[in-house]
Amino acid sequence: MHPIIECADDLGAALKGVASVEPAFMSVGEKQSALVGLVEVRSQLDALLARVLGASDDVAAAHGLRDAAAWLAVETRTTRREARRDLALGRALAQHPWVATALTSGAVRTEQARMVVEAVDALPSHVGASVRDDAEEALLRLALQHDARELKQIGKRILDVVAPEVGESHEEAVLRAEEDRATVGVELTMVDDGEGRCRGSFVVPSHVGAMLKRHLLALANPARHAEDELRDESGEWKPLRRRLGEALIEYVERYPVDATPQTAGVNATVVVTMTIEQLLGETATALLDEGSRMSAGQARRLACEAGIIPVVLDSKSVPLDMGRAARLFTKSQRIALGLRDGGCTARGCETSASGCHAHHDDPWSRSGLTDLANGRLLCPRHHRLAHDSRYAMTVHADNKVTYARRT
Repeated sequence: MHPIIECADDLGAALKGVASVEPAFMSVGEKQSALVGLVEVRSQLDALLARVLGASDDVAAAHGLRDAAAWLAVETRTTRREARRDLALGRALAQHPWVATALTSGAVRTEQARMVVEAVDALPSHVGASVRDDAEEALLRLALQHDARELKQIGKRILDVVAPEVGESHEEAVLRAEEDRATVGVELTMVDDGEGRCRGSFVVPSHVGAMLKRHLLALANPARHAEDELRDESGEWKPLRRRLGEALIEYVERYPVDATPQTAGVNATVVVTMTIEQLLGETATALLDEGSRMSAGQARRLACEAGIIPVVLDSKSVPLDMGRAARLFTKSQRIALGLRDGGCTARGCETSASGCHAHHDDPWSRSGLTDLANGRLLCPRHHRLAHDSRYAMTVHADNKVTYARRT
């Protein structure tokens, strides 16, 4: 029997021998040793699999397939993508014997080996073999202190270490190529699911993604919110992805109206149309200019701060009033409200002023004025309740408000 087949059989038998062993009863030291040892063995096994797969073109030919990865994927129920990654690694190890030795010995991880190979192969064609060898050797040394993600970044600048005279110009060329690809690949998709939600995805240059994430993280900062704002409906802490989603909503709804782009001389603005009865009613709905609908309570809430234009119609569909951005509180008024209220005015809420919306006590929909006497700060949650017809809001003598569910 071939030694590699014997090895596979021995590994299988050894694993079966410990299948019934309960790791929970191991000591801390034993678990630490086992975890490190198993990761090293997994690297060695990955190397052996990749090497065998890279040498199996005859298997593909025997079955009339493009490569051995296609046969292996079917036989082992592995995805073709995963099998082809292993095949690519196997072929790369044949061209990079130092990386193959490091992975086979368990000194580096599989993803680290891939990053080293990719970095060396990405070096410009005019770089000589000796420089490539130096780069590979340097990256393998660095792999002892850095994970695969860090190695990928280091690999882009490895010429600065082994050949500084060509490193700077190469890095600039690599970055320029990345930026060109990012510009060409920009895209955004948005689809309304018909159930009150919009789903989407986007691809933007890395610096734009970093800027957007920084903005949303600032809005999602726990310091801006009271503890109850940071918990979900079941009382558990909201995961970061939900807090970032809520931050995106706030980012869009509170975008400065005067900063929105213009089309045909008009700021890009959502128009909400409703009759006077719908605007004042507790169970009414409103029509958005792109065809979808929202509750009148939602429209009234957005009218406090968001950049929407409410168009109120009479019974004959003649516009009675068109809201303007002047109904929104100015920056100076917001500062004054922050100084006066200190934060959310809902009793028991500790949300800071920076995390609050400006709300009209006497609603704009009922001709309420946009002035300090008619304004107050409410956090997003309590602002929603203020416009929710299922709740009654009471203003107390100390300017605090409380809510009670209507019966």
